[in-house]
Amino acid sequence: MSGPAGLVAATLLTLCFLFFPGAASWLVPLVTGVLVAPAVAYAVVMPARRCRTHGWELGETALYAVSGWYGRRRRIVPLARVESVALRRGPLLRRYGLAVVVVGMGPDADAVRITGVPEAEARRLRDGIEASAAEAAIPRREAAVSRAEDGRGAGVLAVGRAGWLRYAPLTFWVWGGVLVAGGTAWRILNALGVKPWRIGVVRRLWAGYGVGAPWLAALLGLVAVTLLGVAGALAVHAATWWRYRLERTPAGGLDVRRGLFAISVVSIEADRLCGVALREPLLLRAGGGASVRAVAGGLGDRERNRKRSVVLPPAPRAEALRVCAEVLGADGVLEAGALRPAPRVALRRRLVWALGWGVLPMALVLVVLGWLLALPVLLWCAAGWVAVASPVVCALARDAYRALGYAVRGRHLVVRSGTFERETVALDRSSVQGWTFTDTPFAIRADVVTVTAVVAAGEGGYRIRDMSAAEAVQFAEYAAPGIVREFLIRTSA
Repeated sequence: MSGPAGLVAATLLTLCFLFFPGAASWLVPLVTGVLVAPAVAYAVVMPARRCRTHGWELGETALYAVSGWYGRRRRIVPLARVESVALRRGPLLRRYGLAVVVVGMGPDADAVRITGVPEAEARRLRDGIEASAAEAAIPRREAAVSRAEDGRGAGVLAVGRAGWLRYAPLTFWVWGGVLVAGGTAWRILNALGVKPWRIGVVRRLWAGYGVGAPWLAALLGLVAVTLLGVAGALAVHAATWWRYRLERTPAGGLDVRRGLFAISVVSIEADRLCGVALREPLLLRAGGGASVRAVAGGLGDRERNRKRSVVLPPAPRAEALRVCAEVLGADGVLEAGALRPAPRVALRRRLVWALGWGVLPMALVLVVLGWLLALPVLLWCAAGWVAVASPVVCALARDAYRALGYAVRGRHLVVRSGTFERETVALDRSSVQGWTFTDTPFAIRADVVTVTAVVAAGEGGYRIRDMSAAEAVQFAEYAAPGIVREFLIRTSA
């Protein structure tokens, strides 16, 4: 078991041992059985169910694929964008004469997987896709020529300033970094046989504050962690981004130079650059700052891409918008006019999700423990938690709804979403390699769908969340003409 099931199992078993030690002999098998039986049933039943929910149609210009039993995914991929087609057959699939057809669109884009296809039919589908892709004209975007037409030549786009250091502490890693460093130090001391709680300074602090004034000790600990985190954030930012310089190369690409002790240079080729992402995390947004990432391919796997694609560290938002305009070769893409908002039902969905997952679980835990342990104080704690947490999560849900938006501006598709990690992405429309339409039973009931623009760069795809289902396909065709046109009228998938 892994994921949520494993977490629930560990929590329930721990509670069994803590509060019902005498009954652990029968509670542990009961809890394990309740969690393992559904997992075994899922492993036995779901493969066949998943295969039956897959469908596809190979058109003249695109491949249409449907998958998913709960969250339905409908994906349309132009054959001109297909780079590879492969068959995969594991032991279980070989036993039943089935195969998986994997359609790739480059190392930076998510592949299309059609599962549970009979082997003979899978081979015919592979050959058909390969033949159609070979006949299709493969359009290539000439980024350097486009920028030359915009009058954007080589030169320096941005230079770092010492004043940007004030944005370094505006990140959640101010506390997370200290906890990670503290955990690492704790493990090292344990490996050396040193007990941290037996160190003289630690014992004196605990005797002076931890026992006699626990609330003061907690407050002082929070202040100490914050100060250490701020100092660490400033040091890391200075070491990483000192002597920062962003330049446009003569070929139209980007060079990012940075580093205090050693100069690091990240080069982004012009034909790999698909757009930019303006990132405004909650604390940084509150301080009036933002950072910029390039949506580009060829920078390694997804984790390495996130680190190497940063073209502007945390800086004033006005500077971030200027850098975005310089990189895109077009002014006002991310700031001119309001984006098209999500339908009103998206607010209700976020309120329900916030209350259902942010408030209700903790309240139920406190109520159950208060009832089992006969402690009325826990019931009052549950009521206080609901009273305090509900306005906070509702405010965050409304902020998440206001952040939703999308638009087509010139040759760019603009998408925005997020509260804690707000991101506004501007993609070159010619870089969109396909569309994915995802829904669930709750989304169908609300008449909304999540539309993903698939690109061979960055995160591999960027989602427009909770778009009206009535306009999703038409918007996709308008934003990237020709991809879904063949399937607007008919489909047998």
